[in-house]
Amino acid sequence: MSFAQSFLAETVQVIDSIDAEAIERCAVGLADVRERGGRLFILGVGGSAGHASHAVNDFRKLCGFEAYAPTDNVSELTARANDEGWETTFVEWLRGSRLRREDGVLVFSVGGGDLERNISANLVRALEWASEVGASIFGVVGRDGGYSARVATACVVIPPRFPEHVTPLTEGLAAVVWHLLVSHPALAAAPTKWESTTR
Repeated sequence: MSFAQSFLAETVQVIDSIDAEAIERCAVGLADVRERGGRLFILGVGGSAGHASHAVNDFRKLCGFEAYAPTDNVSELTARANDEGWETTFVEWLRGSRLRREDGVLVFSVGGGDLERNISANLVRALEWASEVGASIFGVVGRDGGYSARVATACVVIPPRFPEHVTPLTEGLAAVVWHLLVSHPALAAAPTKWESTTR
């Protein structure tokens, strides 16, 4: 079996292991945020920051959310990292955005954040604040889900069935999950371009 065949086979096995009900809980919870007029703040680091930016576009355009990602403003992000430290970048951005109980926070992360191991501490600090103000927390994470999975209102954990490929499988399938969410009947408010042209 080639590497490509093996990787695709692993991907199928991981997809088959994802808890579909967890995705449904995320869809319903996100719909509740929108229904109550809440905003959606999407957090991610590294490749997950790219997911956050793309997902902001889709949640705004396809689902009618007021949605934002702190990593889309590189000037503020780097100023906060330089002046206050990386750990505070997301929490201070959420404070400046006046995060409130009606809002939602969606995290994309391989590890989900872990203060003890100093992994994605900025995600943990942001979620601590979100919990304090009572905002809804959602996640699409890998491994054991870390801090995100522990405090989330609803969270999808991409099962780490293949330890040597945890990061690429988690990040790749996170995109599948959030594209599922923006296509979900509970959330979709507008058609995507190509599907709308074939009707």
